[in-house]
Amino acid sequence: MSTLTILDGGTGRELARIGAPFRQPEWSALALIEGQGYVTRVHEGYIAAGADVITTNSYAVVPFHIGEERFAARGAELAALAGRLARGAANTAMRKVMVAGSLPPVCGSYRPDLVDIAAARPVLQVLVTALAPFIDHWQAETLSSLAEAELVAELTGPTGKPLWLSFTLEDENPGSVPTLRSGETVADAAALALRVGAKALLFNCSQPEVMAAAVAAARETLGEGSAVRIGVYANAFPPMSAEAEANSGLDEIRADLTPEGYAAFARAWASEGATIIGGCCGIGPEHIEALRRIATAP
Repeated sequence: MSTLTILDGGTGRELARIGAPFRQPEWSALALIEGQGYVTRVHEGYIAAGADVITTNSYAVVPFHIGEERFAARGAELAALAGRLARGAANTAMRKVMVAGSLPPVCGSYRPDLVDIAAARPVLQVLVTALAPFIDHWQAETLSSLAEAELVAELTGPTGKPLWLSFTLEDENPGSVPTLRSGETVADAAALALRVGAKALLFNCSQPEVMAAAVAAARETLGEGSAVRIGVYANAFPPMSAEAEANSGLDEIRADLTPEGYAAFARAWASEGATIIGGCCGIGPEHIEALRRIATAP
């Protein structure tokens, strides 16, 4: 398991857990506005837990969360602050830690029906420009459709920074053929990753039960020996329906996904070919510690 790269866990819930300013509609972006020190604490907590990669707290720096007016006035400033805080935490670590620039689904998570490429383009361009000086690679997260991924690839290409694409999966029926929430296939997502030159293809913010099949399907399309790495960072939620309103509140967390329970899933993902593993919503530093133990086990 020494080849595993360990990502951090969820940011929003961890901010709420440690007492950061946290409410709707701003969600995790509120800490950038009112409590920057808490963001640094979250980054440092994940580094201490063993993460090789920390993610900028830019997921909620979009009009969907902070409002059109505030985004127009302060979006670039807040995104740059998210990048600067992550880079600062990584630079003070006692070992090498990479910074992933989080690029969210602009029009809402889990909702391919709300994807609006024309509306997303200028918002993502602000984030890309502001984050670029601080990050090691781009991490387009919780993508529910191929169209979103294509746009991200177009906008990040000129930066010269590596691109990691991460898709959320339909997870109401574990055991079925793995698909994106748009209904597009994992094989199609893998083919797109190859076509746009992505360095990694990941699956995030879905139940752990659907991830192993997605890894296997991706590996089959990518082919043995592919330079595109495969990764997983699942959430700790019950299944999220197509009608779910993303980040509408602190959703219920599954009691069975203890650090040890989550690590058991992670071993299965690694056995299928995943070499990048971390956590999404509801997965905290204690879970990342358990993943680090897997990565360093003989």
